[in-house]
Amino acid sequence: MSSQQHTGPTIDIFALDPAKLAASAVRSLRLAMGISGAVALILGIVLLLWPTKTLAVVAVFLGLNFLITGAVKAAVGIFSYGLSAGLRTLDILLGLFLVIAGIVAIKNSAATGEALLIFTVIIIGVGWIIEGILAMVEGGKGPSRTWAVLFGGLSVVAGIVVLAVPVWSAVWLLLITAIALIILGAVGIARAFTFGRGVVPQG
Repeated sequence: MSSQQHTGPTIDIFALDPAKLAASAVRSLRLAMGISGAVALILGIVLLLWPTKTLAVVAVFLGLNFLITGAVKAAVGIFSYGLSAGLRTLDILLGLFLVIAGIVAIKNSAATGEALLIFTVIIIGVGWIIEGILAMVEGGKGPSRTWAVLFGGLSVVAGIVVLAVPVWSAVWLLLITAIALIILGAVGIARAFTFGRGVVPQG
């Protein structure tokens, strides 16, 4: 009596498996990961070295990061036809969320005092948690999976830490944000270099 086992959980429809993707989709995803990682890394370094750090500066920098990352993800979801429908939908939805969060962050950077601090904490925390969860869901297979899980885990942890301590002083929030951007950016670039390496994509 033989039985067939289900080869993977339902969530596999959202996973990135380079071996099952078209070469153009692999290139698009690597480019998206690289751009998002580079933007986060550069913004993190600039923010860390910024001589007169303010919450308004953090809001603008985070807004730019989310705006660019969101636009790239949405573009991948719209134009990368080699991806599954589920994965494309996730990318488009996350992309739109990040774009909206980025625009809202930049437009509200002129707020002052406690209102700006609370707003910035919420935007940072929620944005990183959602982005991290999607990164882990997309993890896929191959050498890049480790980097995907690492990126997702760090992003979720960073988001939770920011939300768990809502009374951050401006100085600490600036420092935590800058360091998190640098680490997430570096890991994102590593994902771009390792995604699909050693795997022959379809067509």
